[in-house]
Amino acid sequence: MENHSDTLDTLFQALADPTRRAVVQRLGQGPAAVSDLAEPFQMGLPAFLKHISVLEAAGLVSSIKVGRVRTCTLEEQRLEAAAGWFEEQRDLWKARYEQLDDLLGTLKQRKTQ
Repeated sequence: MENHSDTLDTLFQALADPTRRAVVQRLGQGPAAVSDLAEPFQMGLPAFLKHISVLEAAGLVSSIKVGRVRTCTLEEQRLEAAAGWFEEQRDLWKARYEQLDDLLGTLKQRKTQ
């Protein structure tokens, strides 16, 4: 995967806040009204809406307003960018550990000869 640092920076900044991570986690279960999303948090609706704005700016959440109800939906494909980056890092480190294991095995074999 190509390194899209601006995209990743925006995603990780949005996910750096525990409130926003909780919202993303909740939206993983399906769309929800902003008022329902805000309910578990000890903050006013204007403060909570700032969190929604950050998630929308990062492309993690989209919302639609019908009448007085704004419903948010998780944009799962945006999370795939972060998942792809983690996968690349895991593969890189796995290869490094395998090289280290090979080297240690060679050194151990030389020592016993």
